[in-house]
Amino acid sequence: MSRSGRLGVGVIGAGKVGPVLAAALAGAGHALTGITSGSDDEHVDVLLLGVPRLEPAEVVERSELVIIAVPSAELEGLVAGLAALAAWQPGQLVLHTAPEFGTEILRPAVALGVIPLAVHPAVSFSGTSMDLMLLQGSFAGVTAPAAVLPIAQALAVELGCEPVVILEADRPAYAEAIATATTFSRAIVQQATGLLAGIGVESPGSFLSALVRSAVDQALTETARSESDPDPR
Repeated sequence: MSRSGRLGVGVIGAGKVGPVLAAALAGAGHALTGITSGSDDEHVDVLLLGVPRLEPAEVVERSELVIIAVPSAELEGLVAGLAALAAWQPGQLVLHTAPEFGTEILRPAVALGVIPLAVHPAVSFSGTSMDLMLLQGSFAGVTAPAAVLPIAQALAVELGCEPVVILEADRPAYAEAIATATTFSRAIVQQATGLLAGIGVESPGSFLSALVRSAVDQALTETARSESDPDPR
């Protein structure tokens, strides 16, 4: 996007993801119009000091780009509910971050003329400013109609991510890959730290930190090597 394409950005969802994405886009020069309240508004203020707290319909009313960063199970009902209120506006950009859905989930908003985008940064968010650094150089799965795919890709770049196009039909497999990587990693670390704690090792998480990070890095390096040279013979 050019500098002339700055947008008024509103966020529905004040958990770990929404405030970080808002801060990243504000850093790219976009104006923040508002964010919905969450369970820890004081924590959000650290990232978004002075950004108004609004109801979802107010966020939609004030924004050219609406980011929906809510749990996946809430997404369909939220979009449909705002459509029932006729809140969505023709020409408005609506971007959700759920890994398992493409743009079909936004159909009720599309019926009112919005431009649907799905952008999922492949980052395990903590909800802190550290996530802004994690976004830099990470990847994002993007799905959008062909005519507006460049908009989704440009927004991913402005977040700091390298966009990777995921077809609508491939979203379930994409989500499974994301869930496998995050859930498996968490479960293995919990199991290992539990074993160490059981034999009296103090601070087992710190004990395993370098080992786990180096093992994961090595596995990723080996995977990248095999991708670049699939037939080493």
